[in-house]
Amino acid sequence: MVEAERTEQTEKSEQGVETKRIPFDALICAVGRVARLSDYGLETLGIPTHRTVDTNDYLQTIYPNIYAAGDVAGPYQFTHTASHQAWYATVNALFGDLKMFKTDYRVIPWVTFVDPEVARVGLNEQEATAQGVAHEVTRYPLDDLDRAIADSETMGFVKVLTAKGSDRILGVTIVGGQAGELIAEYVLAMKHGLGLNKILATIHTYPTRAEANKYAAGAWKRAHVSPRLLQWAGRYHDWRRG
Repeated sequence: MVEAERTEQTEKSEQGVETKRIPFDALICAVGRVARLSDYGLETLGIPTHRTVDTNDYLQTIYPNIYAAGDVAGPYQFTHTASHQAWYATVNALFGDLKMFKTDYRVIPWVTFVDPEVARVGLNEQEATAQGVAHEVTRYPLDDLDRAIADSETMGFVKVLTAKGSDRILGVTIVGGQAGELIAEYVLAMKHGLGLNKILATIHTYPTRAEANKYAAGAWKRAHVSPRLLQWAGRYHDWRRG
């Protein structure tokens, strides 16, 4: 890591065609890390390596009885994905003669532990647009959440991308306190094909930050209520009142 003390100059940030100057007190440059692949005898066995060990969908190397998981296998350098891979590698090693399981990378959550935390899973707006995926965006601000107000931590939001005209979740970005905890509900929903209607119908304890997920689902629901249905309901209750 490299830390730069503040000078009179500012750092330029390019966002599309727009260039902004951002003042800063310190700059931390995180250059990443590379898996250590030497001194394991991989060269002697002839197991191919690049930045990581070459594996197939079952985390096997060129030798079916030798598996790799975690940072050395890639493609993600997260502790939670390492544990995820470890399950597949272990089960395949123990029971591979009966059944093999392909490692599932469909729903991988990311969390940046800054203040406030930034958590995401699935597509963001830029990715969805670049891939030509028709989508809608629902945003719920945390300054509306009772627990956030009580904790005096109202900065942030929950932003959900859904398929056009559907409650199917394509991706979620959460900025705010405990965002890494809140994203888990969406990871579960996306993993098992649960839409926003299911989240909306789930009881969330009051007052908790988790209610933000339900309120985001509620915001989506309100935006998709049929005006004709509301009109019919209004006429029905007018009739009931005589």
